[in-house]
Amino acid sequence: MPPKDRYHHGDLREELLRASLQLIESEGLAAVSLRKVAREAGVSPGAPYHHFADRAALMSALAARGFELLGAAMTSVRETAPDPRAALIAMAIGYVDFARDHAAYFRIMFRPELSQPEKHPDTEAAGDAAFAVLESTVAEAVASGFLPAADAETMALAWWSLAHGMAALTVDGKFALRATQSGTTPQELTARITRIFADLIDGRGSSGH
Repeated sequence: MPPKDRYHHGDLREELLRASLQLIESEGLAAVSLRKVAREAGVSPGAPYHHFADRAALMSALAARGFELLGAAMTSVRETAPDPRAALIAMAIGYVDFARDHAAYFRIMFRPELSQPEKHPDTEAAGDAAFAVLESTVAEAVASGFLPAADAETMALAWWSLAHGMAALTVDGKFALRATQSGTTPQELTARITRIFADLIDGRGSSGH
């Protein structure tokens, strides 16, 4: 007999997202299909179609959720920092922490096929909202004199590029290897690199903070 759809309407969507993440973690992104997700969730093969028209819609929903979680994490980190400079450093470190702790989400969020606003407006909106947290922090850093006003947009992209590069290396396992070779931890290496970047920006050029 086919599996029974034992979840309420709202609960089913959450369970399908959970099952998708589980598949990504255990078998990789390419293994995800609506049929496999249904099997993982213990529901009938047709159940996912009540929430997702196809695999792309499921991936888009996962990416949007990932950006929402990232935005919340960045906001939380920023609120505990004593000043904009410290906030930018903490947010870069927090970005890498997010990628390490939510690798399945991170692998989906920046897929090229999801970077199409006309096809995935919810994902695009969630991504923009997460980036806006960084942009507003950069604006505060400009107001405090840490960053030059003329290059605020470029600086926001620079901080994102720094954090995203370290995050991607972390998810791929390369960062931990380099940290071990350097006799330190991935977290400490992330902090050191980020502080060096901040020091270069404000002209101190020293990593000893």
